[in-house]
Amino acid sequence: MDTRDRRARASAYTAFAVQGLCFASLVTQVPRIQDAHGLSDATLSLVLLMVPLVAGAGSVASGALFRRVGSGPVLRVSQPAVAVTIVLIGLTGDDDLALYAAVALFGLFVGAVDASMNAQAVAVERRYGMSLITGFYAVWSVAGILGGLWASLANGVDLPLPAGFGIAAAVGIAASLATGHGLYRRAEEGDGPSAAELKAAGRRVPWRPILVVGAAMAVAYLADSAISNYGAKYLDDELGGADWVAPLGYVAYQVAMVASRAVADLAVRRSGAVPVVRLGGAVGLAGMAGVVAAPNAPFAIAAFAVAGLGLSVIAPVSFTAAGRVDPTGLGVAVARVNIFNYVGFVLGAAVVGAVEPLSADHGLRFAFAVPALLVLVVFATAKGFAPAPAGTDAPDAAAPRRPEPTAP
Repeated sequence: MDTRDRRARASAYTAFAVQGLCFASLVTQVPRIQDAHGLSDATLSLVLLMVPLVAGAGSVASGALFRRVGSGPVLRVSQPAVAVTIVLIGLTGDDDLALYAAVALFGLFVGAVDASMNAQAVAVERRYGMSLITGFYAVWSVAGILGGLWASLANGVDLPLPAGFGIAAAVGIAASLATGHGLYRRAEEGDGPSAAELKAAGRRVPWRPILVVGAAMAVAYLADSAISNYGAKYLDDELGGADWVAPLGYVAYQVAMVASRAVADLAVRRSGAVPVVRLGGAVGLAGMAGVVAAPNAPFAIAAFAVAGLGLSVIAPVSFTAAGRVDPTGLGVAVARVNIFNYVGFVLGAAVVGAVEPLSADHGLRFAFAVPALLVLVVFATAKGFAPAPAGTDAPDAAAPRRPEPTAP
């Protein structure tokens, strides 16, 4: 690869890192945001639900711009905007209307960044001619770990929310502006399939195997949404963790995800997708059960880590399974499975928000029991992760496939 491609790859890595940093810096401070605004648990659940809903709209809207200007310009505008919006959230004080507006803007720009950074990662893979996507998401997780640790430190020294968000945002904006010029331009990304080609391809891709793996993927992201949005609040409100302890559940979860994904590809190549998914489901179930049963914050933090070890393998293997049943090679099946990412994240915010008010003292404990039980869906659908490849009659569970882009 030439210098141009190496620069584009480095810029895409930076984009994933900035996104992970900003997202973690915000979600680990949910308890402090709730306290600052005096939000009821029901209102907080609506605020959290707003993010994935608006993000979906932002992702679709940005995708429409890619054919005109490319994903690079969209990413260069939307990523600094994400950093700015987390500062705006910190500056809303006790003004609830301002908070709603700032959160909506955050969701809109997060959706745009998700779509555009993945498009850049795919373009890098195409130019290099080999699988690189796992590395991009490893960078996202590592930056998320740093964001969670920063939130813990900021809370430990009683740093005001605007200052804590402002420092994280400044780092993100500086990194984005310094590397954004290295992203691929529209002409370098290449032309994708036309609308007519995609429509014709869609008729050739079967829905049944996609629905099977999509159900498992939705469950994984439902649990991920619950942990990301409510993990810090659970440690703070129900388990008596200090402000600096509350972000550490998310940190432990992300650390475990990085470790698990580092070896998951090798495990699939050696044993096949089905045993890996079943093991991931078992470990994820054990972790979520530990979260529900946790007597104190340290136990819950360890349980979040166990959940991350198991749940982290489901999404990548879901995309791989989808790719096997797509005879067109145009990514139609992968795009369909990705819908379940948003479904799971929306349901996670909605389900936890609905169950929590049912108990004044143990609402979140009961709420986390829902995704714990739903992890059983992973076992019921595990065989679907070794579908018969397009155009054949028998599955080949052990055959390696290139992982497709997933959402963080």
